[in-house]
Amino acid sequence: MKNLLLFLAVLAVGCVGSRKAATVPTDFFGRLGALCNQTYRGKVVFPEGGKDPFAGQQLLMRVQSCSDTEIRVPFQVGENKSRTWVFTKSPQGLLLKHDHRHPDGTPDSVTMYGGYAKAGGTAFRQGFPADDYTAKLLPTAATNEWETVLSEDQKTFSYILKRAGQLRFQADFDLTQPVGQ
Repeated sequence: MKNLLLFLAVLAVGCVGSRKAATVPTDFFGRLGALCNQTYRGKVVFPEGGKDPFAGQQLLMRVQSCSDTEIRVPFQVGENKSRTWVFTKSPQGLLLKHDHRHPDGTPDSVTMYGGYAKAGGTAFRQGFPADDYTAKLLPTAATNEWETVLSEDQKTFSYILKRAGQLRFQADFDLTQPVGQ
């Protein structure tokens, strides 16, 4: 009987831990969704010194098209509106894809790359390693990991790209000053 009680206690703790772990991506998704229907201005913070093609251009992220399972975030660089970050919540986990389109709306030949959130994320930070589709589409991006971070003070959203563990790009968006549509 003592062993049975110990087994049930361990099982209960494991279930509570699993439930908590399962809600982390959902919590992140909910925090991102709370920004829906807002546009935010950003800036390149890495690489420094204007070394990135996006440096000096207006960066805007528009959190829009929010549903229970998908949030679409168009990312505008200057006049270029071809990029959208697509966050999808599914039974397999939280997925980030990069949807690239031509001005007429047709898909670019390099589109829908990304991956599922890895274990260890938090309600404020998620890391998305490149999936197999991405590695086949863009072999140089096989070691990519995208991170999205909502600061705990709700003042900044960061979009970060690492390749082979090295920081390649970071843009920070000011959540305290939504801009007009």
